[in-house]
Amino acid sequence: MISIDDKQKNLELLEKTAGMSANQRLVVMLYALHPTDRSGAVLETAANLAKLVGMAPPVFSRTRKQVIEAGWLEETERIGHIKYYRLDPKRMGENVVVRLRRAT
Repeated sequence: MISIDDKQKNLELLEKTAGMSANQRLVVMLYALHPTDRSGAVLETAANLAKLVGMAPPVFSRTRKQVIEAGWLEETERIGHIKYYRLDPKRMGENVVVRLRRAT
């Protein structure tokens, strides 16, 4: 079940992406809603993601590249020739700074 906080975050994400094309917004929302690993990466191939949203794979890849160039997605890892991405936490308003503590 989606919590009220999650619904609010999704609505805020739609608002933040208002200037993007429909396909770009669809890719951003897909990455926001799709299950992720602990790092926030969507561990799914582009072909499967394209199929999930009804896009031709070349259209999905081109659109995802535009979203990456706009700073919304970042590469998290590469396994062979397959790259995996996550939404940039800074775009989601998350604090990504980890405070260092002095060893005692």
